[in-house]
Amino acid sequence: MALIKAMQLLVTVVFLGWLMIWIMMPTNTYRNTWSTPLRTKTDSTYFGRQGTNILIYAFPILFISVIGCIYLHLVKRNDNNCQRYRSISSTRLVWKRPVFVNWPLGIVSGIELTLCLMFLGLLIWFYSEYLVTGFSRLQSSDGEKLWQEKLDSAAIRLGLVGDLCCAFLFFPVTRGSSILPLLGLTSESSIRYHVWLGHITLAVFTAHGVCYIIYWAVTHQIDEMVKWANADVSNVAGEIALLAGLLMWATTIPRIRRKMFELFFYTHQLYVVFLIFYLMHVGTAHFCMILPGVYLFMIDRFLRLLQSRNNARLVSARLLPSEAIELNFAKSPRLTFEPLSTVFINVPGVSPLQWHPFTVTSSSNLEPERLSLIIKKEGSWTQKLYATLATPHVQDRLHVKVEGPYGPMSKHFLRYDSLVLVSGGSGITPFISIIRELVYRRTTLNVPIPAVFLISAFKTSTDLTMLDLLLPISGNVSDLSRLDLQIEAFVTREKPKSSDGAQNNIRTVWFKPFQSDTPLAPVLGPNGWLWLGAVVASSFVAFLLLIGILQRFYIYPIDHNTNEIYSYAARSTLNLLFICICIMVTASLAVTVNKGGNSREAKQIQSVDVPTPTTSPSSWLHNGDRELESLPQESLVKATKVHFGGRPPLKKMLLECDGSNVGVMASGPRGLRHEVADICSSGLADNLHFESISFSW
Repeated sequence: MALIKAMQLLVTVVFLGWLMIWIMMPTNTYRNTWSTPLRTKTDSTYFGRQGTNILIYAFPILFISVIGCIYLHLVKRNDNNCQRYRSISSTRLVWKRPVFVNWPLGIVSGIELTLCLMFLGLLIWFYSEYLVTGFSRLQSSDGEKLWQEKLDSAAIRLGLVGDLCCAFLFFPVTRGSSILPLLGLTSESSIRYHVWLGHITLAVFTAHGVCYIIYWAVTHQIDEMVKWANADVSNVAGEIALLAGLLMWATTIPRIRRKMFELFFYTHQLYVVFLIFYLMHVGTAHFCMILPGVYLFMIDRFLRLLQSRNNARLVSARLLPSEAIELNFAKSPRLTFEPLSTVFINVPGVSPLQWHPFTVTSSSNLEPERLSLIIKKEGSWTQKLYATLATPHVQDRLHVKVEGPYGPMSKHFLRYDSLVLVSGGSGITPFISIIRELVYRRTTLNVPIPAVFLISAFKTSTDLTMLDLLLPISGNVSDLSRLDLQIEAFVTREKPKSSDGAQNNIRTVWFKPFQSDTPLAPVLGPNGWLWLGAVVASSFVAFLLLIGILQRFYIYPIDHNTNEIYSYAARSTLNLLFICICIMVTASLAVTVNKGGNSREAKQIQSVDVPTPTTSPSSWLHNGDRELESLPQESLVKATKVHFGGRPPLKKMLLECDGSNVGVMASGPRGLRHEVADICSSGLADNLHFESISFSW
């Protein structure tokens, strides 16, 4: 525990030091007192000016990432040995309470609002201080008006503000990095920070480009727009990067993203073009300012590629009357994850390029050899998948690739005395994993768990069968007997029906996976955080060695650290090539070392797979189909009440909740989440502590 506290302190100090560099960067103190002596000492024949920026901008964050990996490994091991979770302090609960519930920002907690205002304050300080120090040095010369010089100065400073935004832009979309878990965040919950940063970044870079176009026009230098300088800032490269950014930005408009998701998805891959030409525009030394986020993102992206090379071992699919699908994958017992985790899946037969996220409904403790997820038939992609599985002659094997799972580092919901879970439609899926985990902790570990009050709203009675998935395929109703569980289900668009209605038939599709199909396993093994830290550290050291050799024995004899002879584009291309090589080699070695254990487990799992269509015993069909064919009144009659013809009276139900420490989690449509957040933040009940589960991905 002392070591964990020491690592927390170390990471905090290094991060504050890195942040202080950004705060002081626009000041004369940084320019005259800090920067000049530092550059004099670090301007070597091995790294040139690039070495200084690597030291002060890139190294601190990558150091935090490596230390964070070790820290998370220790925390995970400590959590596995801990059966009780400490309650959350009242101060922290107050900071997490929603203070702003509105479009377009959505639900914003007190700590989120504070940090957002601090970041906006940093941007305002950064730009205004640059303008003050920059304007103070300007003098009208060569017939150029002073306002034109100020426009030039303001334009270049806008580019520096964009760099500051870019320095944070890639952290929220780096799913497997240690940076977000260090802050208690997940990539799913942080994706909106990427959205906010993306809007600000492209707005600032657009203003940067427009200001320069105006400047070139009024100074009769419009031909600068088509110049590609050899050893200076390349304007054409910057324009290409900006154009790629604007195309990505245009498709993020909510209406376009919702109605033409494929257009949004494919256009967003232009981030590769944006980064390459941004690098060629500013040069390698300047690019080091945003390198940490990009570097960690590239490692994460390559590891995801390695994980998804092989088809996942899909064992079965269950088609519910509500037109939902439960996919069941074989997995390695070494693959552990927390409730509320998410996986990305790709079905080449439906779309070879599209990846979609879904919440894991299984518990890695209760079901050590299976990972399950539920897909509701809603969009065009899910409709095609459902049609593929619902055909009378479905194929014996479905090609599916999987990335993940990604999720929280701890079971934070165990800190509450009781839980109120509010879901709408398919929003119930995150709560299935929570309840299954509670079943495991109560029946296997026999430890105290929170009481659970589940409020679910469905459109039709056929959707009620999703409640039967609260238990795994091998579970039984008696597993719920030791849980303090109450379920209130509301069917909003139907009136009560006669019990003589037709039965809801559940269809189970068994697959015959190939031997090449692999059970889901941790890509870097059970000690994945340690291996990730090793990949980050070793690849970066290898990168430094390569660029040091390149600079000392090839570029320096030509350029002599003047940065005025050797091509920006050539240097940028070589640096990017070295980064890719170092990441690919070190990550591939780490995956290969851990592949042996995964292969041995895969052979063992194949011998105990669930039945195939030709060998299905009646017991599997009995457990798998019989319970799902019944409505919740039959399978969970003691815990469930069903109401027809209206929405749940959320305000009344929430305010009547007893207990001093009640965790309220909402999942489903935005309107439902906002309504629950409004109730929890209204001040009418101080014992309600809200946590939103969004579908940002």
